[in-house]
Amino acid sequence: MDTAPYAGKILILATESCAYPGADAVGQAHISYPANTYIIKVKAPVLFPEKFYLDCFAKGIAGIIVMSCGVECPYEGAYEALAKRIDRVYRLMKERGLDIRRLRLTSICTVCTRAFVNEVKQMHAVVQELGPPGAESQTRDVAAETPRAMTA
Repeated sequence: MDTAPYAGKILILATESCAYPGADAVGQAHISYPANTYIIKVKAPVLFPEKFYLDCFAKGIAGIIVMSCGVECPYEGAYEALAKRIDRVYRLMKERGLDIRRLRLTSICTVCTRAFVNEVKQMHAVVQELGPPGAESQTRDVAAETPRAMTA
């Protein structure tokens, strides 16, 4: 029987102007982080619709970190729009029984190596705790079906 902890895939959407250079700095410094991490360089994560995130979870991505420039975003209003989009995704995740800790929005600068590694390690711990996407709703369903002891 396999007793290894669950290590589902973690997807990182990293902005090309801030977070991706930060990820590159982590690599250049030879700092290690969990190998179940996949980084995609994106111009602006606000371009990804709500459905993208839900489809990722449906296809088995266990955690998503959106690493942006934050308020330093070179595209006016993009970060604020992204934050609102992530809030909408959180609501949709709750409706589907997905733990919202599976999705995280954070700001990472070009030299934020420790912050980058910290975010990845935190998401890795969440993924290990929760298991595959949808497992949390199955656990909740089983708990709801378990009869409670009757007290007098």
